[in-house]
Amino acid sequence: MAKKSKYYVVWEGNTPGIYDSWTKCQLQIKGYPGARYKSFVSEAEAKAAYHGHYDDFVKRGTKTKSTGAYDKTGVQWDSIAVDAACSGNPGTMEYRGVQTKDAVELFRQGPFRQGTNNVGEFLAIVHALAQLKKEGKSDLMIYTDSRTAMAWVRKKKANTKLKQTAANKILFQLITRAEKWLKENTFQNPIVKWETKKWGEIPADFGRK
Repeated sequence: MAKKSKYYVVWEGNTPGIYDSWTKCQLQIKGYPGARYKSFVSEAEAKAAYHGHYDDFVKRGTKTKSTGAYDKTGVQWDSIAVDAACSGNPGTMEYRGVQTKDAVELFRQGPFRQGTNNVGEFLAIVHALAQLKKEGKSDLMIYTDSRTAMAWVRKKKANTKLKQTAANKILFQLITRAEKWLKENTFQNPIVKWETKKWGEIPADFGRK
């Protein structure tokens, strides 16, 4: 009997995408801290998953047995949380930043046409950095649930495969502006990965899953 083929979705890795073998998938997750990936039995399922959110297709985080609530031990509440939402890939995208402790919205941009979630996450982090620098809050932490966006900020370059079109011209102007800001400014604000499995959805989540 022939072995059933599997399809592997890599949401966060060296090169996110859909792969038709474990060997190809391994190349994308090897050496990538916190890689997010999962196998599916059909290409259709894999495509649907890739256009969705990782947390919708894996076992959700750590909850306390007594109350069923997420254990948020370790969260730095005096901080900012950022997130993006995108309908499609590419699709209509927006991003925002909130106070972690009470989810009070601090900024919100969009919607933008023909964007991606990673681009939104990247812009949200840079927006937060610029705003905090302007306010003189160099020690305030920023939470994000995107390792990809964190890597782009470190490299001061949005390594997106998104193609520029007339519809998303403004979005690419924002990307260029964000990259320029990173190259021309320094910052001390810690950018920290929000641990979704342990703490639940990031406070800036748009709640559209």
